[in-house]
This record gives sequence, structure tokens and C-alpha cells, in this order.
Amino acid sequence: MVKIRLRRTGSKKRPSYRVVVADARAPRDGAFISIIGHYNPLTDPETIVIDEEKALHWLRQGAQPTDTTARLLSKVGIIEKFKTIKEKT
Repeated sequence: MVKIRLRRTGSKKRPSYRVVVADARAPRDGAFISIIGHYNPLTDPETIVIDEEKALHWLRQGAQPTDTTARLLSKVGIIEKFKTIKEKT
């Protein structure tokens, strides 16, 4: 299964994350299919940048977001757009 999840980057005790599409069997920082955004929890307010077009494409293809990534996608408003698109079809 394909998942939308976080990949850790940054130095020790200063994490930042990439939002990636990866196979569920791949390790956290291992192989991925596509980068669709990034997330920095240390800024105030936290920085969330996600390419909406790519995220909707992968959600339509059946990619499942993890719990944390689903929260981030909801904050940006992508989950709501996906639900309205899904209801129309």
C-alpha cells in the first residue's frame, strides 16, 4: 500500500520533516516515490507547505495518509477538498 507520511530531516534535536508518498514497507527515512511538501514544527506558528495538486492526485490514486499527515492535510484544507471531490463522483 502507498502511504502519505513524514520523513525526518534536520539535525539532532532540530527536526523538520518532508511530506512524502512512499510504500508502506519502506523505512521512515528510506525510499520514497514523491515529495509533496514539508513541515517544520519548531517555528511559531508551525510551517506547513503542501502541494495541493500533488496531494489530491495521490489521494485519488488511493494513497492513505498516516494520522499525523492527515492532521496536517486537514489544517491546510486538502482533506475537505478531497471529500467534496469524492462526493461528486
